[in-house]
Amino acid sequence: MSELCRHEWKEKDFHSNLAAQAKRDPHGLKAAVDYSESEKMDVLHPYRVGCVRALNTAPLCRGIEKELLFASPAELAQMLRREELDAALVSIVEPLWHDAYDILDGVAVACLGEVKSVFLAHRDPLEEIRLIYHDPGSLSSVALLRVLLAERGIKPEFRPLPSQDRASQVDNVLLIGDAALDFLFHPHDHNIFDLGEAWYDLTRLPFVFAVWALRRSIDHSRLRSILRETRDFGMETLDRIIHERPQYTLDFRRDYLSWHIHYHLGEDEKRGIRRFMELLDKHGLGPVHPPRFVW
Repeated sequence: MSELCRHEWKEKDFHSNLAAQAKRDPHGLKAAVDYSESEKMDVLHPYRVGCVRALNTAPLCRGIEKELLFASPAELAQMLRREELDAALVSIVEPLWHDAYDILDGVAVACLGEVKSVFLAHRDPLEEIRLIYHDPGSLSSVALLRVLLAERGIKPEFRPLPSQDRASQVDNVLLIGDAALDFLFHPHDHNIFDLGEAWYDLTRLPFVFAVWALRRSIDHSRLRSILRETRDFGMETLDRIIHERPQYTLDFRRDYLSWHIHYHLGEDEKRGIRRFMELLDKHGLGPVHPPRFVW
């Protein structure tokens, strides 16, 4: 049997096992254990795939964590451009700003309203802000905040935050992901400008923060199937993810992963992307390229 055939059979066995275990164990515990004890499956081989390590990405990489390269959104975007990765869960602006990727249809990290983990923590009144520090790993969030403030006639300077330890020390800081949640769960005297809520107030549309971007120059048909099935398994076992993760509190994890974040990319989300593209162009944050969604 050829190496390619062996990998195809491994992939089929992997997903068949996940489906069967999920039916027998709704929490998905046994399936997760089975996979963690078997590092030989190489389900993603020969693809090189990257992801952000965060609470909100857990449902999209459930069962394939050991095969992923984890990095910040900005680092993943750079690796894609250098062709060091074949696909990555990246900021939505990466495939909009660079016409080299297909976007996996149906799967995203998105919100409809308050997102909780992407916000501007500010001491200065919004209208008086002149300088904002930001997580150096962020891409979509910086662009989104620029748009939201520009719509209010506010155009501050943005600088990378030298260290996450400085977040509470500066007057105005944009935080994302687990660093943002860590900030919320510690004492601070900042006001919180939630970007998901502000986007919804402006557009009445969802905002898509991240998508699976696939390099257009490769054949990624098999990878698309794996990533969709992985998301499906993550959603089928979401309750288990909520209970087994150690961060924050159980009630918060339940609200955050079940309500504040959602993982589908449908027509409303695509309308949100198109509106974001219009505003990026309006405020000189382009050029942007029409996204190409592939199933």
